[in-house]
Amino acid sequence: MDLTALSDCDAARMAKVIESGIAPDASVHLCHPFGDVTGGAGFVDIALGPLWAAMPDVERRVDISMTGVDGHGQAWLGQAGHYAGGFAAPFLGIPPTGRLAHLRFHEFYRIVNNLAVEVQAIWDLPDLMLQAGVWPMGPPLGHSGRVPGPMTQDGLRIGGNGSHALRVVGDMLDRLHLSPQGEAAMDLPAAWHPRCTWYGPGGIGTARGIRGFRDHHQIPFLNAMPDRRGLIERGHFFAQGDYVAFTAWPGMEMHVTGDGWLGIAPSGQKITMRSLDFWRVEGDLIRENWVCVDLLDVWHQLGVDVLARMRQLT
Repeated sequence: MDLTALSDCDAARMAKVIESGIAPDASVHLCHPFGDVTGGAGFVDIALGPLWAAMPDVERRVDISMTGVDGHGQAWLGQAGHYAGGFAAPFLGIPPTGRLAHLRFHEFYRIVNNLAVEVQAIWDLPDLMLQAGVWPMGPPLGHSGRVPGPMTQDGLRIGGNGSHALRVVGDMLDRLHLSPQGEAAMDLPAAWHPRCTWYGPGGIGTARGIRGFRDHHQIPFLNAMPDRRGLIERGHFFAQGDYVAFTAWPGMEMHVTGDGWLGIAPSGQKITMRSLDFWRVEGDLIRENWVCVDLLDVWHQLGVDVLARMRQLT
């Protein structure tokens, strides 16, 4: 499967590339509000076609591209980057800016015989709303702005055995289950570089260093959802070189309690969460972590239509 042509093509060429690379009966799981569709044609009709109409000169710019086999024996291609182009017409009701816009993506493709038979993809729609000045929910605690690629600039040249990186990230995730015992039990400095960067989605923002990660994401997240449980056994966890990836649909389940999260009232309701992740390991420590969360789906489960609220602003 080769998506390189999407860096410079019109809508007709885009549709041809997608429909030839994704099996007609593939299960395509897309973030809210797109939902689940079938095959490359479904992906084009509901999401990519409207995006190309809104940004006719759009370029799919890839910052990370990696392959690997997960614990289920399935082969995956994971890519992270941005759809970048002049925002010329409305997209999902988000008003055009008439300027360059970047729509961040994390996309995973399960490959069989060089065809994608399953897709799991999150586009950072909250960040696009922030760029357009119409984000209707609470302000991000972290930094808002374009998320960069790897500081090592090697995201398109990943190679080698990823077993060490997989172990580093796996050990970190195992210790996160100790969060009810406090920060010391998680031993974050054992896994995270002191200059680490956690690139969260629009609505949460980017956090710098272990303290920033704690203050701007982890503490509010765990206070609101202390019983959160990762569903790694249902997901797809693989590595290549210094990079590790995880995708699941969904990847977590929890109850919203405490004083709520991101302005979400603590209803006590059980929700699931889709979070598609990439990590870069440096030595024995995580230096960078890219995270896309389907936040619109979280609000949707709680009865809040973020796009409808946005339309009230526009």
